[in-house]
Amino acid sequence: MSKRNKIIYWIATLWLALGMTSTGIVQLMQLPEETAMMKHLGYPLYFLKLLGIWKLLGVIAILIPKFVVLKEWAYAGFFFAMSGAVVSHLACGDGIKELFGPSLLIILTLISWFFRPESRKFASFN
Repeated sequence: MSKRNKIIYWIATLWLALGMTSTGIVQLMQLPEETAMMKHLGYPLYFLKLLGIWKLLGVIAILIPKFVVLKEWAYAGFFFAMSGAVVSHLACGDGIKELFGPSLLIILTLISWFFRPESRKFASFN
């Protein structure tokens, strides 16, 4: 892996981890703004705790060494959760402001996944 790719990977991964950790904590705390947003989107409030826990576990999975299969699941979970957030906001007629956060986290997820080192990928089946 080139030095450039390592830098891209770690910058994207650390920003992704920061974004998922901060939103996960806010969701677990069930701040009034978060509960209002969930109601606006039409989701039950228990989704906040579920998403918060999954995000924090996903961050742990992508940051710790080894456990390649777990990392793949974490990346997939981040992608599904954030693309679901984008679709939910679009379905409710929300604007760019509400789409920015989840869209940025999707981009960071894809960059981190694409540039991950060989040690964090499945071994080739060839």
